[in-house]
Amino acid sequence: MENTGEGIKPEHIDRIFDRFYRIDKSRSSRNGGRSGLGLAIAKSIVENIYGGNISVESTVGEKTTFYVTLPKA
Repeated sequence: MENTGEGIKPEHIDRIFDRFYRIDKSRSSRNGGRSGLGLAIAKSIVENIYGGNISVESTVGEKTTFYVTLPKA
């Protein structure tokens, strides 16, 4: 999956799959933002249920691409 948003800065790439991690701290649930669980849940499902891998590549100002690799059945 790929988007053409603002991209993710390199210092955040290693943490975006951590539970409750948010790049923009001002988007807390108190301010109507998200909880920071979506990518952690996606990673858990891909790795623990399907035995796959999820990764991300991003270029700031251009795009972010998520890769999901699943084993052959």
